[in-house]
Amino acid sequence: MITLTDSAIAAIKFALSQTCEPADGLRIKVEAGGCSGFKYHLGLDSESRDGDAVIEAGGVKVYVDSASQPHVSGMTVDFTTGVDSAGFIFDNPNARENCACGKSFG
Repeated sequence: MITLTDSAIAAIKFALSQTCEPADGLRIKVEAGGCSGFKYHLGLDSESRDGDAVIEAGGVKVYVDSASQPHVSGMTVDFTTGVDSAGFIFDNPNARENCACGKSFG
């Protein structure tokens, strides 16, 4: 369903090691909004919910709710760092168009 690069796995592990709240994975949710119609919402989570797909890779879990699953099927998640910023990059084959910011799609 979702592929995580080594860089994304390392970023998730780092975030999990820094949180004060109990968490063992990353939740990816697709919500209406953004420049192109949909946007990604990311957060740390500690458990799966009814209907979630749970992807395990490199010792981390990714939770995806049932409504978001069709939007992210086949997606690759990467993490990049640059001079001005760092963040997750989404290579989503379901996106017909992407916003220049890289955080929303349609």
